[in-house]
Amino acid sequence: MTTRILVALVVVLGLTGCASRLNPMNWFGSAREDRIAAEDTAAQGPVDNRTLIRDLTALDVDPLPGGAIVRAVGLPPRQGYWQADLVLVSDDDRELVFEFRVFEPTDPAARVGPPRSREIVTATSLSRHDLEGIRSITVIAQENRRSVRRN
Repeated sequence: MTTRILVALVVVLGLTGCASRLNPMNWFGSAREDRIAAEDTAAQGPVDNRTLIRDLTALDVDPLPGGAIVRAVGLPPRQGYWQADLVLVSDDDRELVFEFRVFEPTDPAARVGPPRSREIVTATSLSRHDLEGIRSITVIAQENRRSVRRN
């Protein structure tokens, strides 16, 4: 009888631990989107000649043993955009804010093409030290921004 109680207790404690903050898979929830005006995204710091991606379609934070990877998917107005990066613009003690920046196509007559063929994926890695005390991560585009918050 005590063995059954002990096994049941271990199972219950193990399952509740899955929802705890100690589980790295629960560090950040799903992304939330906000529509914004372009003038809200003025960059601070060094000049970056790249433009903001027009639309941010996805944002994920995937945990790693030593930190996390922030991955963003953007949708430019036409094909040919290149060298995408997440540029850190603010890192106060509770939030990291990135801008999704890309170079425009060198060919002004670049095809529009279907959305799937225009998607651009970029990512940046963050160490546990970088994430220390961070409650949310935000990525900004021209027309919207997406945020993920720590559970």
